[in-house]
Amino acid sequence: MLDSLVTSKTRVKLLLKFFAHNNSGYLRSLAKEFEESTNSVRVELNRLAEAGLLLAEDEGKTKVYRANHMHPFFTEIKNMVSKFLGLDDLMERIVRRMGEVERAYIVGDYAMGIDSGIVEMVVIGKNLDTQYLEFIKSKTFEKVNRKVQVTILDTDPQDIVGIMIYGN
Repeated sequence: MLDSLVTSKTRVKLLLKFFAHNNSGYLRSLAKEFEESTNSVRVELNRLAEAGLLLAEDEGKTKVYRANHMHPFFTEIKNMVSKFLGLDDLMERIVRRMGEVERAYIVGDYAMGIDSGIVEMVVIGKNLDTQYLEFIKSKTFEKVNRKVQVTILDTDPQDIVGIMIYGN
């Protein structure tokens, strides 16, 4: 969906990076992460910054980019990226149908803003419907072409590194 609206693959990667999570990045690290030339990444960073979607701040000799939360379309772009990744629908289904979910986290690559094709989740709760989980994992793969790996825990170990997407 997103890649049919935005024709530049580098721009899609940048939008995923900055609007899926509160990430920041600089030219060389982004080029290395995306396995793209620094020139192609620079061109897209400049276009997104000129449009006001990204903010560029100097940190020493390095220019660091991050999403502009004050942009009038920030929320819409963030929602579009979320739908593209399929995480909003996945989480809504899991929380609604799994049982007594206390908390849910996105961990791994997606928590760092990297679209690796594998969504890793940790779901914490009791008496969860694991058969439904297997069903929803296969449906998610069919719908958004991303593998879903879910770890189920009875209690929160309090040291999970990731983004809490359900719970308090």
